[in-house]
Amino acid sequence: MESTLMESLKREDRIILNLRRLYEQFGYTHYKMNKFEEYDLYVANKDFLADSSIITFTDTNGKLMALKPDVTLSIVKNYLPVPDTVQKVYYNENIYRPAKSTHIYKETMQMGLECIGALDTYHISEVVVLAAKSLETLSDHYILDLSHVGVIRGFLEALSLRPSQETKFLTLLKEKNAHGIRQLLDDLGIGGNLQEKAITLASSYGSMEIVIPVLQDLIMNKTMARAVEELSLICNILMSQGLRNIHLDFSIEGDMAYYNGVLFRGYIAGIPSSVLSGGQYDELTEKMGKRAGALGFAINMALLESYEAASEDYDVDVLLLYDSDGLDSSTLMAAVSALIEKGHTVQTQRQAPPKLKYKKLMKFQDGEVKEFESVDTDH
Repeated sequence: MESTLMESLKREDRIILNLRRLYEQFGYTHYKMNKFEEYDLYVANKDFLADSSIITFTDTNGKLMALKPDVTLSIVKNYLPVPDTVQKVYYNENIYRPAKSTHIYKETMQMGLECIGALDTYHISEVVVLAAKSLETLSDHYILDLSHVGVIRGFLEALSLRPSQETKFLTLLKEKNAHGIRQLLDDLGIGGNLQEKAITLASSYGSMEIVIPVLQDLIMNKTMARAVEELSLICNILMSQGLRNIHLDFSIEGDMAYYNGVLFRGYIAGIPSSVLSGGQYDELTEKMGKRAGALGFAINMALLESYEAASEDYDVDVLLLYDSDGLDSSTLMAAVSALIEKGHTVQTQRQAPPKLKYKKLMKFQDGEVKEFESVDTDH
């Protein structure tokens, strides 16, 4: 019964139900919030937002309000610390941001989770595991790229660069531009072993088994040592869960004014940009006066719409065409009911609607359902 119900749902609804089940299995509870917040919340943390453009309006009490462009800020704002505990929540909410392609505001669904409070290595690992399992739910063909801000911070400590030089170095690191990094460090008089380690960090990308030993050879201070140790523990847990589509990648971008631990991005086949993004953002909670560890991720459900269009998914199983001349509606209803009882979803039409996707094209003729020999599955 449950499997039949799941099959009858649209792909997006099935994804949401499967993700909710996954998160609830790990003890995350559903979090519901308002569509808007006070505008000041977003102004104070605009660097944390993917886009600083916000839809605003004035409330009846004169306060400037905003349709929420982000979910994490609202959850952190309403978080109430309890010593030695963590709050584990998941959400599926609409957010309001300009689309990157058109720069026109769009309402899109975002789904994700947040873990806030007394974080330890287990909780951090659990969130990364759930990120990977979320991608598994979306597609068999996925990759989760994983990084750690502590590794990069430790490396910057060793380089002792000025702020403008750090910005340039981080830009080159994001681009995996080994030649540019070598040129920058040559210009700064930084050579030898330190330069070679910088090049190695920039070019390090691959499986956990390959990259972790490379990172261990790069350790130069306590900051890097702690980060590599934590990353190693997380990777061991991922491997113990059979999650091996994980790549370590230190070009992942994350504002170090907010992020302090793991960073990750998730990809699935057929979509060129990341569908999942997340990380540890203790710096944000401290800035908002909460003094708690925090980690989470979000899934861009709008990007999955393009994946759905490219996948073998259909609006209905059967498009049943009929001629209204001399129609016996009672017999047609019985034919539709018989198809539904067999587990099919059915749409009846006099002619095929534009863009409707269906598995089978059938026709109700002479009181019987007949299948066409030529089936158009993407009309």
